[in-house]
Amino acid sequence: MSLITLAPIPVDSAGDERLTALPVAIIGAGPIGLAAAAHLSQRGIPFTVYERGRDAGAAIRQWGHTRLFSPWQHLVDDAAARLLSGAGWTPPRAERAPFGRELVDEYLEPLAAHPAIAPSLRTGVAVLAVTREGMDRTRTRGRSRAPFVLRLRLPDGTVVDETARAVIDASGTWGQANPLGSGGLDPLGWSEVADRVLPALPDVRGADRARLSGRRVTVVGAGHSAANTLIALAALTSDEPGTRVSWLIRNASANRISSAGDELEGRGALGTRVQRLVAEGRIQVVDRFEILGAERAGDGMRLLGLRGDEAAAHETDLVVAATGFRPDLGILRELRLELDDIVEAPRRLAPLIDPNVHSCGTVSPHGYRELAHPESGFFIVGMKSYGRAPTFLLKTGYEQVRSVVAWLAGDAAAASRVELVLPATGVCSTSEGCCGDSPTDSCAPASVPASQETSCCR
Repeated sequence: MSLITLAPIPVDSAGDERLTALPVAIIGAGPIGLAAAAHLSQRGIPFTVYERGRDAGAAIRQWGHTRLFSPWQHLVDDAAARLLSGAGWTPPRAERAPFGRELVDEYLEPLAAHPAIAPSLRTGVAVLAVTREGMDRTRTRGRSRAPFVLRLRLPDGTVVDETARAVIDASGTWGQANPLGSGGLDPLGWSEVADRVLPALPDVRGADRARLSGRRVTVVGAGHSAANTLIALAALTSDEPGTRVSWLIRNASANRISSAGDELEGRGALGTRVQRLVAEGRIQVVDRFEILGAERAGDGMRLLGLRGDEAAAHETDLVVAATGFRPDLGILRELRLELDDIVEAPRRLAPLIDPNVHSCGTVSPHGYRELAHPESGFFIVGMKSYGRAPTFLLKTGYEQVRSVVAWLAGDAAAASRVELVLPATGVCSTSEGCCGDSPTDSCAPASVPASQETSCCR
């Protein structure tokens, strides 16, 4: 393992005045990115938030019909709450679990509009790449004192470069779905059938209802977002005759969605509900299926692969790809990162979040030390910091940015202090992203109406 220098870069450094005068760049205006902004504001450190979407929380809007597992008491960052309370904000009822759209409407939008954050938030701006000024990843001399450069595409299409003293990448993993192919690649023939594949967490009872009604629909994936969609589709079969639901998984069973002893009540019952629907014949299970290819078949499509050691095929009209998410590391190509070879998380963090060992609630609190890279002043936080591991909770991300911002401010004591207590949870699926901007660990509390039976791990 290479040596990582952890000396802080205090905002009042007597070193390079140009560097210390620059803002901290935050990539992403989701819950974790805005929490980082709140902490930086609290410490008087200038920052700029770059959000690809039109508004803060744009990724969450795409699954806004989904109810979160965690109640409000686990969804609000402390520094953000202090900012909002000072502006007259009334916190939502602590024990209630909101829908994604409510998380945006009642928390993220007011936070983004707060005078301490709004002037520094730029929406519709895509970060195309991050590097060091005048240095690709091979140059070393003077590297830690060179500003970061972010290459941006502005809303009008113009491409520009802007500088920063440090970078916090909170861009999440939403929109970076794992391919359907069992080998981690798109199946052969993918281009022929891509228009028949829906992303994870479609709005089955709302915007996507017409497209799904009366069709053969196959959900691919063995995690909580798959189960969440299956529950909604099973309800649709009662309302829309001719709708047929299949569940295609690689393993012999999908028992990982069972979460006995989970303190997040809604998620704990998910496995039981799905298995009941299977037993009732409302969901057909296609197990041990390794997808290798796909082709058109009339108005639908045919998945080709292996079932055990034998060639197999599965015909359907539409596929929901609930296969989890992975980080987009392409924009970071010119930075010196130290990532785990398997889960693509920071190397010191990876053992703490190994999905074969840990659930969302058993991940140890961690901060700047575990998130550090050889590129001094650069941090990946939030769901993206977990790489392909599905064990992320928002409160974990809030603790990450609290520690990272304290380190950037030169407050070593606060940066090293642990300030996090998590609810005990069952094991998350190893094929799914769990939370953050990629909501996949999901099921609804029993009190949720049937028309709204969707939920997410947070």
